[in-house]
Amino acid sequence: MKRTGRLLSWLLLLAPYFVSAQLDPVRRDLLQLGYNQPLEGHAPFAGYAFFYHNQPDFLHTNLTLRLAIAPVYLDSELGFVGALGPNTDLGVGVAGGGFSDNYYEIRGGTYYPDESFDGYGAGASLGIYHLFNPAARIPLNFVLRAGMHYSLYADNDGTAANFQLPDNHGTVAVRTGLRWGGVEPTLFPPLAMEVSVWYEGQYRTASGAYGFNGGDELNSQSHLFWGDAALAYTLPKSQQSFYVRLTAGTSIDADHFSAYRLGGFLPLISEFPLSLPGYYYQEISARQFALLNANYLLPLDVKKRWDLDLNASTAWVDYLPGEEQPGNWLSGVGGGILFHSPSDRLKVLATYAYGINAIRSHGRGANSFGLLFQWDLGHEPTPAFKVLQPQHWRSWW
Repeated sequence: MKRTGRLLSWLLLLAPYFVSAQLDPVRRDLLQLGYNQPLEGHAPFAGYAFFYHNQPDFLHTNLTLRLAIAPVYLDSELGFVGALGPNTDLGVGVAGGGFSDNYYEIRGGTYYPDESFDGYGAGASLGIYHLFNPAARIPLNFVLRAGMHYSLYADNDGTAANFQLPDNHGTVAVRTGLRWGGVEPTLFPPLAMEVSVWYEGQYRTASGAYGFNGGDELNSQSHLFWGDAALAYTLPKSQQSFYVRLTAGTSIDADHFSAYRLGGFLPLISEFPLSLPGYYYQEISARQFALLNANYLLPLDVKKRWDLDLNASTAWVDYLPGEEQPGNWLSGVGGGILFHSPSDRLKVLATYAYGINAIRSHGRGANSFGLLFQWDLGHEPTPAFKVLQPQHWRSWW
């Protein structure tokens, strides 16, 4: 049974958890796949697979339906456009499924299956999204969202018999923020700009010690503060494009379930993917951090169907207590080949990455390869972009 559950969790592929920061006015039908495979060491499976459907004018002109569907997980939201005023929308969300709250312990470059376990969860949320400047080209949105998520934990086939699981519990989360601009939920958007600041408070119905001899602690509450700035641009004639993103955050009373986790190159795994090429996915647990990501696409042929992709990331990290390792600066680089169809409906990227400071059994340095896939099953990509349908790095909704 545990092996069957492990296969199902791999089918879930760490499906991203969509948290709406405002209602998306664009019709979308996107199939997204992503996968990272380390070439050294042993790590948990890292990837995502989901179908994203966004439908404005659902049943009625003031309704928007959003669905993110993975093999054993569903995240949904029904948006009511103008429900609280001409520029204020209301969203009601429901999400849940198997293996959504899995936890994998990675410490000092080593994956510990005996301290890792499966998690299942479901929840509901209510969101208010206000647009301050409806006549402006770049939107400024205020977000207030509250939700309740219940988590249940179970051993998997690697969990040690004497490892005490954390108590099943509910988490009430309140998130608020301001976002100016936004980034589409697509692979390598041609044009985007965003500046945003966020706060999230997490309040749990259970807390206390767990792990080996109670060595780990589930906090009763955690508080996260972070900011994000991003810019993507494509040169009209050459079609060369770049994407730069700076994300920084701090926290109060963070634990293993609320810490910022950096690592891997899976750009659509979450709203803020915290990528470090060449590292295991979520290898680094941080109390606070600053992360700079840069990506550059250079066309290789006359028809501009093939691109050379170059990316690099560097981060300063203040580690979560108990997760420390030598050195606070971590960097990674990568490169690959991107193919996209004439209409840009299909994009496929094969990539290699090197984690410069990643700790492995031979010392510093780690290699990995990855595959990213996007298939637009709906309309042609829109040339102008208005708002973002983002995601979050943890599934609190």
